[in-house]
This record gives sequence, structure tokens and C-alpha cells, in this order.
Amino acid sequence: MKHAEEIERIIDTVGKSLEMQLSPIQRSRLHQALIKSLDEPPQGSEKPQSKQITILLSDLRGFTALAERYQPRVIIEILNFYFSRMCEIIFRFDGRIDKFMGDSIMALFGLAEQKQDDLERAVACAVEMQRAMPEINADNNKHGYPRLFMGIGINTGQVVAGHLGSELHHEYTVIGDEVNLASRIEAYSLRGQVLLSERSRNLAKDYIECGPPNQVQVKGKQLPVSLHELLATTRPRYLEVPRVESRRSPRVAVDFPITFHTLQDKEISAQRFSGRAVDLSYNGLLANLPLELQTLSDIRITLCTSLMSEYSSHVYAKILNTEKQENNWLSRVEFTSIDDAGQAAIKTYIGQALSRR
Repeated sequence: MKHAEEIERIIDTVGKSLEMQLSPIQRSRLHQALIKSLDEPPQGSEKPQSKQITILLSDLRGFTALAERYQPRVIIEILNFYFSRMCEIIFRFDGRIDKFMGDSIMALFGLAEQKQDDLERAVACAVEMQRAMPEINADNNKHGYPRLFMGIGINTGQVVAGHLGSELHHEYTVIGDEVNLASRIEAYSLRGQVLLSERSRNLAKDYIECGPPNQVQVKGKQLPVSLHELLATTRPRYLEVPRVESRRSPRVAVDFPITFHTLQDKEISAQRFSGRAVDLSYNGLLANLPLELQTLSDIRITLCTSLMSEYSSHVYAKILNTEKQENNWLSRVEFTSIDDAGQAAIKTYIGQALSRR
């Protein structure tokens, strides 16, 4: 078989990441699942074809900052365990892993054979992926590794499926505007969120629960796109997206300066801006900023408070909403990545402020 060596390598990697010797039965089951994902494309798919599929894209929030703080060996160990757990869930829902892209996973539902429940399985898969994160983080905690937070985007639409590459290397994959849209949707997801496109939401509306729609302007689209946060699905059984615990937090009024840089496609801008925080929680802040930033755009903040007079923490965050004031914009910000020392300092700062009330 063409991918035999690749499959055996992945199985060995999974075993190492789990720090256990896989039994013959476990190896056989994983082998069969990988065949479905990595082996030759479906029969009759040698020529490019137009297909309607559901695309699931996941990505770890704040992974760039994580990679800056840990050695490559540690990053690989963290990713291997994370990927092995995510692969298991995707295969269980009959999804096909198209590719890994750094810390991102692209999974397809309905590529080999379109089924009526492709979207249903993709939605349930996304919920189970988020439900698995506490288990992954518990294991990371035992090894002294940081917590991980994941965002997921789902879109359903027509794509072109076919071979890309040359005789030296090629892969069977999908391309098209709907793939690009899925990527844009995922980029807007906050930690712990699953976001659906308008089309996916409409097709699944009879069995899902969603929050209020959020309209954003995405690259390549002239009109705003509606994003829907998935809260729960009733198929194949009731599954609720777990609420990220760090979002539940006391808030205190503050008054201290912040500096920040905007991000575009994960690249940090050279220009630095200054603002002022007026409200702080464990997971975010409210700040007066000198410019209007697009909803769900990314920034990197440097926090400097009286508590952290000898400490400056880089924090990656997203703009949740913004409101024009007289001479600035009042913006609500949610942290997407903050190191343990910074998180501990903020919690201490809030605790001391609450004790003085």
C-alpha cells in the first residue's frame, strides 16, 4: 500500500505521545482508521470533481505565543498528544483528515461519499473535540505543560476535489471559495468556541442551538458574513459545547496604561499604539483605544500595572466589540493567550482590588 510507511510512522508517534505500548488490537484499529484518511482517494475521483462537503477547521488559540516560550521538543510532545486525541474523535465521526497545518487540523465530511448526515456528524465531532480539551489539559498539567484552548470553524458548500502536485509529490485535497471561508470563520473563533457559517447553520437549524449571529467583514467577501456560535446539538444525542471556565470571572474597575500592536495573518505590525484599561477580568479587559479595530481582529497587548511594576506580560487577544467615544473607541477585549505568570498576576491584582471594596 502506498502510505504503509507513513501509517506505521503515525501509529508509532501516537504510541509515544501516549507514553504506552499500543496493543495489536489498538494498532489494527488505528491502522484501519488511517487507511480511510490517508490511502488512495475514492474510486472514480481521479479527475477533479465538484462536491458538496462540510469543512471543519480547528486551530489552537495563542499557539504562536506558546511556541515562543517552550523548547521545540516540548512543543512536539504537546502537539502529538493533542493531535492523537483529535484524530481519534474525527475518525469516530467518519471524518477524513485532509491535512495538519502547524497546530491546525482540516477535516472533511462527505468527501468519499456524500451522506445526509455529513453536517450532523461534523457538528457533533466539533462539540466532542471541545469536550476533550479538559482531558488534554489535565494531562498537560501533570507534565507541567500549559493549558491549550482551541477554536473551530465549520462551513458547508461546493468545492473542487482532485489531485494537486506533481509526479514527485501530490495529494488528494479540496480547493475553492468555501474552503477559504471555512478558514476565515475559524480565524474569528475564540478559545472554546465553535463557529458556523450561515449556510451550515441554516442546514442544521432543526437540531442545533446557537447564540446571536455576529456579522464580520472577511477577506475576499464584499458583504459582511454572519457567524453563529454553536452552543449545543441534539444529534446523535444532546451534546453541549463546554463553556471555557476562564470566561467566568469577577471584574474590577482599573486605570492603567497598555500598549498594543495589531496582527494581520498572525504577523505583528511594527507600529505600536497606546491605550488605557478601565475594566479588568481574568480573561479580558475594557480599554479606551486610539483607533477603531474590527470586531474579532487580533492584537498583542503589553500589560503594565502597579502590581506588575517589574513585570511586563505580552498577551494575545481579540476585539469583541467597540464603541465610539468622544476622542477614542471603548473596546471589549478577550485574551486568547496569556502565560501562567501573567494570569497569576492578574488574578492577584483582581483579588486585592476586591478585598479593598
